[in-house]
Amino acid sequence: MDGAARVTAYLAALPTDQRAALTALRSLLARLLPGHLEVISYAMPGFRQPGPKGKMVAGYAAFARHLGLYPHSGSILPQLDAECAGFKTSKSGVLFTPAHPLPEALVARIVALRLAEIAAG
Repeated sequence: MDGAARVTAYLAALPTDQRAALTALRSLLARLLPGHLEVISYAMPGFRQPGPKGKMVAGYAAFARHLGLYPHSGSILPQLDAECAGFKTSKSGVLFTPAHPLPEALVARIVALRLAEIAAG
């Protein structure tokens, strides 16, 4: 089973509200990361740079009481304290619920910062 099929299976197993929220996030990430590979990494769906040594750009996951977006870097979210106001965050992820999804502009900013970090080495 390829990465996209594994992600589809992951999403299909979720409750309806979580599935809808993460499917929307998946679509947004796919638009922001054209040519990147869908994978399951660290037991969560996400997008990796193409190529044999492509780095993880962002992952997302569902949990019992929340959903999360994880930029696979501890330095991205601390830069976005103001933009993440209203969401619980840690160094590694921003948490949200189906009723209170992440704004597209915030997701785009997280992805842009992660891509810049990867490009800088």
